[in-house]
Order: sequence, then structure tokens, then C-alpha cells
Amino acid sequence: MYFCTAMISFWQITQPVQTAFSDFEKAFLSIVKSDNRLLSDAYRYIVQQRGKSLRPILTLLSASCCREVNSKAIQTAVVMETLHTATLLHDDVVDESPSRHNQTALHKLKGNKLAILVGDYLLARAMSMTAELHNSKLFGVVARLGEGLASGEIREMHQGESMWISEEQYLKVIEEKTAVLFAACAEGGAISAAATPKQQTAMTRFGKMLGMCFQIQDDVLDYSDSEQLGKPTMQDIRDGKVTLPLLIAHDRAIPQDKLRLEQLAESLPHESDKDKIFQLEQEIKAFILRYDGFGYAARKMEYYRAQAQEALSIFRPSEAKQSLEKMLLYAINRLY
Repeated sequence: MYFCTAMISFWQITQPVQTAFSDFEKAFLSIVKSDNRLLSDAYRYIVQQRGKSLRPILTLLSASCCREVNSKAIQTAVVMETLHTATLLHDDVVDESPSRHNQTALHKLKGNKLAILVGDYLLARAMSMTAELHNSKLFGVVARLGEGLASGEIREMHQGESMWISEEQYLKVIEEKTAVLFAACAEGGAISAAATPKQQTAMTRFGKMLGMCFQIQDDVLDYSDSEQLGKPTMQDIRDGKVTLPLLIAHDRAIPQDKLRLEQLAESLPHESDKDKIFQLEQEIKAFILRYDGFGYAARKMEYYRAQAQEALSIFRPSEAKQSLEKMLLYAINRLY
């Protein structure tokens, strides 16, 4: 099943929590309170590289869908975005990413040491802000989130010894690297709004399924040539990562095509000639299309979308619930 999101704007998604999101923005921009100019300047630079703030918006909508958005929900949203920002800094160093959202990555601009230390500082700030909430459940969510994100990175690093992992391994990696953060954001919003245990469980599941959809679509977009992505085409393959469309094509391919795919994937990161790179990329895309890799990814997202929709079914109708449904559609249909 395919959906059209041409009429879904990000403004529509955030509309029910516009005031709270404005409060979140002010709070997030002021979390670094230090006379350390190097730290402050680095943080201001990082903030300029932010995306659409999907995760804190999810936290706020989750709270609103369960009951109401209060000051705890706003601070929880700040905590989640701070954690997310810290992990991105560390990820960029590990992956040696040259840029983020069309801007030079901090570690390329100021060095690995500063990027890692700023990431460490933000992790510490996130834990400090969580402690200020005086809620053991929220503290547990944040602690488990940190464990899950680190576990996902280590799992991916270990599996990087062989590009051609199984679909099961791939799904476990994206669950730990991406879906756990979406799940924590949704769960954190529910807890901050004093939701019932049933609501908390349902919202956590919704967040996890949303995260799975988001990452699979992110992997599909890696084959797009849109400049809005802020990274080169097929960056995942260049980094030695085989994502779902290519993984499925490789799994379904006849022996000679399987061998050729492996040769292409191993050659791309080492090729410097632009014309040759374009040729390799087009051949890889042709194999994915031949073996329905993109179609399989779309059907996988539809499976997770249905699971997320089912999780939302326990909640009463509201503008916040409608926005969560729109966010789900946005995640699987976005073009960047």
C-alpha cells in the first residue's frame, strides 16, 4: 500500500503542540550554560545542523495524545533531543562523516577530540536534566536508551566485518540504532503526562514502529540523488553498510548477479572517477530494481505502519492522535 503525503506539511503535524514546541525550542537552545566559549560556539554550530526535530515533536504529541503537554513533557523533549544530538556527534566521528545537513561536520571543522567531548558534555547534560524531573520511570527510559544506542553502534561495527548480513541482523541494528530512540521519545511523553500503563505500552510500541519505518525509508533515500539529503548518494555503501533494498536484491539474485553486486558494492568506496562512480551507482540501482528491493522495503514499511496504527487505536480521537498518524505517513513517504 502506498500513501501520498504531498498535502501533509510539517506545520500540520506540529499544529496541536505549537506553543509547547516553541517552549521546547527556547529551552533546547539554552541548555549549554557555560563561560567556556569553545563549548558554546561548538553548540551553536551544532544547532544550525539540526533537522526537523521529529523526536521532540513525537514526545510532545505523545503527551498530548495521552493527556496533556506540561512542563515535564517539554523538558523530556529537551532531554531526548539532547541525547540525539550527542549520539550524532559521536556517530559522525565513528563513521568519519564529512557533513551533516549540507554543513561540514563538527569533527571535520574542529577535530575529533572536541566533537567527542562536546558529545560527552551533552550526554551528561541530558542525564542531569532527567534527574531534575524526579521521575524514576523517566530516568529508567533514558538510561535504557543510552544502553540501546551504544549496543546498536557496537553491533553494527561488529557486523561491518561482513557487508552481507541477514535481514534479521539488519532489522536488529536499526531497532537499536533508530527505533529505540523513537520509542523512548513516545514513552517519555506518555510518562510525563501520567498516562496509564496501557497507554505507555501502546505509545512505546507506536514509537518503535514509527522508528522502523523512518529508518527503512532513510535507507531507501540513500539511493536518491536529492541534494536536500545533505549527503552523497549511496553513502551507506561507501561506509560499508548494506541496507534493506540492496540486501534483499543480493539475497534474491542468481549466483552471477550476486557476485556482480558484491563487486560493485566493494568497488564504489574506492572509486574516485566521477563518471565511473555514476556508472557503478546506476548498475547497483538496476540490480535493486530487477530484484524488487525497493518494493520489498515499501512492503516492510507498510507492515510496521500497520503495527503502529494498531498501537494508536486505543487512544481517543484528538488532534494530537491525528498528527501522530500524519507523522507516520510522513516517515514512510518523505523525500529527504
